[in-house]
Amino acid sequence: MLYRLEVENFYSIRDQQVIDLVARQDVTEFDRVASVGPSADIRVPKVISVFGANASGKSNLLKALSFLTWFVSSSFEWRPGTPLPFSRFLDEKSESEPTRIAVEFAGPQNPDRIGEGDEPCCRYAYEVVFGGQKGQPVEVLQESLKYWQKSSKKPTNLFQRDQSGKVTGNEIFGLSEFQSPLEKVLRNNASVISTLCQLKHPIATRLWRMATQVAFNVFIEKIEWTHDQFAGYYTTNPHLLPALNREIERVDFGIKEIAVAQTQRGPIINVQHNGLSSVVPWMYESHGTRQFVMIFPLIMQALECGSIAIIDELDQSIHPMVLQEIIHWFYDPERNKHNAQLWFSAQNPSLLEGLTKEEILFCEKDRRGRTSVYGLNDIKSVRRNDNFYRKYLSGIYGGVPHIE
Repeated sequence: MLYRLEVENFYSIRDQQVIDLVARQDVTEFDRVASVGPSADIRVPKVISVFGANASGKSNLLKALSFLTWFVSSSFEWRPGTPLPFSRFLDEKSESEPTRIAVEFAGPQNPDRIGEGDEPCCRYAYEVVFGGQKGQPVEVLQESLKYWQKSSKKPTNLFQRDQSGKVTGNEIFGLSEFQSPLEKVLRNNASVISTLCQLKHPIATRLWRMATQVAFNVFIEKIEWTHDQFAGYYTTNPHLLPALNREIERVDFGIKEIAVAQTQRGPIINVQHNGLSSVVPWMYESHGTRQFVMIFPLIMQALECGSIAIIDELDQSIHPMVLQEIIHWFYDPERNKHNAQLWFSAQNPSLLEGLTKEEILFCEKDRRGRTSVYGLNDIKSVRRNDNFYRKYLSGIYGGVPHIE
């Protein structure tokens, strides 16, 4: 689970924004927050929502997480010399200044067991800084991974990369036998972790696997699956169809069954509606049904792996009662056995009625185009029993359109 995110000079996020999700010890909604690991005394929310006006930067905040996930897991596959897929803030000064993204998460006291989740946990921090002159491809300036052993207040650097591309690592990280091949293949547009994974480095491979389990529907832009893509996905992951059909029936879409049929052109999705004698082709389904079917694999991947689901515009075309049901899957200890997290953006303010203040972030953009991010928890005098929906729409919390 993530409990801190820092973003600077990334799309509309110009100045450093710090999202600290650590819940206070007096928070009693124990279904809403979870310990970041066995024996850990830090608790964070399982659901993180992002609200704000159109074009306020909600998607850009989620993009920071999905980009970092991609960079850790897949940047080695990026062609040499290809610009990294993000933009710095578009003003004269910012286009020559560095971009920084950092996350803090929980992991085992023994880094050799990262991803297993069966040991007392401690704090880990991963940070990457990108830079380059305006008009030139952005490259990695710094990259590091460190952790705090439970008995120590000072972090231990597992590895550190400097601007020259030199990577140093401590004995625990076990870099010595990989140093020579790493120097030959590490590029200025690829992460140390994704590169070391190609070399079968044990800890890097565990970190890579964690990153590949993060599911998201927004990257450079919002990802809209084609019919062929998700029909193929349900074909290669057949266990998802029975689960999908159970939920479709529970939330009353009027659908008896969704099935994948094999044709000469490949797999296609067919929908059998209650009361109809023939299947309905996918192209005739409502936008809400399509949206539910497309985000369902992302949600299930996170719940099954105990990872993160990053969903931009979760509320797009889906009824608020169904949205509340999806959110509650992350509170359910039977469904969410591994404390997966859901990060989502939304416009529908009625969702605020079912959230706690630890779960709510707002984005607001000033007249210079700069996004600021703050939590409802950061606003003074907000009570737990306040009507968040009404106060948000009245403008008390900010993050609403300024209509003149």
